[in-house]
Amino acid sequence: MGKEKKIRVLAAKPGLDGHDRGVKVVASALMDAGMEVVYTGLRQTPAQIVESAIQEDVDVIAMSILSGAHDYLFPKVMELLGEKGVDDILVIGGGIIPDEDIPILKDAGIAEVFGPGTTTTEIIDYIRENVN
Repeated sequence: MGKEKKIRVLAAKPGLDGHDRGVKVVASALMDAGMEVVYTGLRQTPAQIVESAIQEDVDVIAMSILSGAHDYLFPKVMELLGEKGVDDILVIGGGIIPDEDIPILKDAGIAEVFGPGTTTTEIIDYIRENVN
């Protein structure tokens, strides 16, 4: 009887954003859905996020940001993953991100961006459908 491997998610708060209620709600929902979640805590640098993701052997990096620095921090995480040769982690983002910035983030390699009003079920379904 083979056990199905649980999806491992790193929930991260990049930059100086000190608001973590949303990421904690999402992390809790992911755990309730049977995923293993590692939460980095507040004020993580892109390098810390990438190192944590590698050390924890995660399938997904889920970043949440409300500070407006998504246009630098999200692409920087993707750049560092590339430098480390990591191409098998699904990277998603969420928070307060203007619609006009979403295509830029996706071009940088962010698989999906979830804004206000997204249900946790939508996030869970997206992860399940897109983890390699």
